[in-house]
Amino acid sequence: QVPLVESGGGSVQAGGSLRLSCAVPRDTYQRSCLGWYRQAPGSSEQEGVAVIDHRKGNPAYADSVKGRFAISKDNTQNTLYLEMHNLKPEDTAIYYCAADRTGGWCYNAGDAVLWPYFGQGTQVTVSS
Repeated sequence: QVPLVESGGGSVQAGGSLRLSCAVPRDTYQRSCLGWYRQAPGSSEQEGVAVIDHRKGNPAYADSVKGRFAISKDNTQNTLYLEMHNLKPEDTAIYYCAADRTGGWCYNAGDAVLWPYFGQGTQVTVSS
C-alpha cells in the first residue's frame, strides 16, 4: 500500500481556478512517474489528465486539458500538484493522484489510469 493523499478540491464557477496537491511518500516520489486521472460523476470511465516523468520532469497532458492544466512537482516536499485554470463544467470529477513505482518512462497522460497506486481522490465541481 502506498499512501497518496490528495487535497485542494472544491467548487468553483466556470472560468475559475483550483490547485490540487498530492503528498507522496519519499521513496515512491523519487522513483515513480506521477500523475492525475479523473472520473466524472455517474461515469465508470476514467480519464488520464496529466503525468510527469520522475527523471526529467517532462509533462504530458490529455488533449482535453492542454493549455489549461499544469502538472508540477516540489522535490523538497515530495508533493505533486495540478494547477487547473479556465475550468469548465465538464472538468467536474473526482481527481486521483496516481503513481507508477516501476521506474519506467511516462509519455502518455492516459497511462495514469493504469498505475496501481492511487489516492482516495478529491472532488472538483465546476458550475456554469
